[in-house]
Amino acid sequence: MTTTVLRTAAGWWVQRFETAYPIRTAATTTGELLGDRAAIDDAATGNDAGATPVADLDLLSPVTVPCRVVAQMVNYRSHAEDSGIDPDRVSATFFRKSSGSITGPFGEIVKPAHVTLLDYEVEIGLVAATTLEVGSTVTADTLGEFFAGVVVTNDVSARDIQLPKTQFYESKSYPTFTPVGPALVLLSHEEWRRFDQLRLQLWVNGERRQNGRVGGDMIIDPVSALSVLTGFQRLDAGDLLLTGTPGGTALSAPPKPIEMIGALIPPHVKWKQFFKRQASNPNYLADGDVVEVRIATDDGVIELGRQRCHVRYA
Repeated sequence: MTTTVLRTAAGWWVQRFETAYPIRTAATTTGELLGDRAAIDDAATGNDAGATPVADLDLLSPVTVPCRVVAQMVNYRSHAEDSGIDPDRVSATFFRKSSGSITGPFGEIVKPAHVTLLDYEVEIGLVAATTLEVGSTVTADTLGEFFAGVVVTNDVSARDIQLPKTQFYESKSYPTFTPVGPALVLLSHEEWRRFDQLRLQLWVNGERRQNGRVGGDMIIDPVSALSVLTGFQRLDAGDLLLTGTPGGTALSAPPKPIEMIGALIPPHVKWKQFFKRQASNPNYLADGDVVEVRIATDDGVIELGRQRCHVRYA
């Protein structure tokens, strides 16, 4: 059975149904908390002292900062096809986000004044449980030893910064560009085996834009991705790995004839025309939009929760 961990300004909690029970720990960071599993287990099975309705809690991101935030590039077949990329030619590729972009599950997504094309990407986040040194080997049987659990994330992107500069770090690292939570869901060995049954969904103003299932859509599974990542990147307890998004983002590739014509014109002209077309795309996030994200198995046995953020133009 999963263990659902919540975080507020007052400390850490375990959620059981609609009630939260305090975790008696001195931990102030996610990494420290994951090193005190006895305290988590006590809250999951202990007495009711300090019990509080979850609805009364002001929840923060269950992943604390600073931490490493590593993200996989195109990693779902549906997203690759939307982007004009052959999914059979995709390899494990990564970029970094600033942990300063992490925000809570019920706050604001703030668009900087100079950004014009604000996009969304629902993603499963994996939270490291311990240090993975460069050269570490992760297998399907040991994944749960290295990673404690999963979180809902939204990899918000400034497409007009990302595309012409091919600059992922800047375009995805503005403050509030990584809503995380509401919960860190700790998985058992058997529950990790159900990872491919997780469904990722995202709504804007109640309209479902993204709806994808890991199994059959994800290109590179976590174990395969980590066999590449651990070849050069150390991870520590509390670090966050984003695993890609399914199709349905606002950005999509131009039709093939337009793409072929675009290859023949100077880059500055091409981007000017591209952004002129994108400006009329109603799917980019607008001021006042409400973005809701949920990840769960279809039977609800593994439930990561639902986040709800409002978009605000600075």
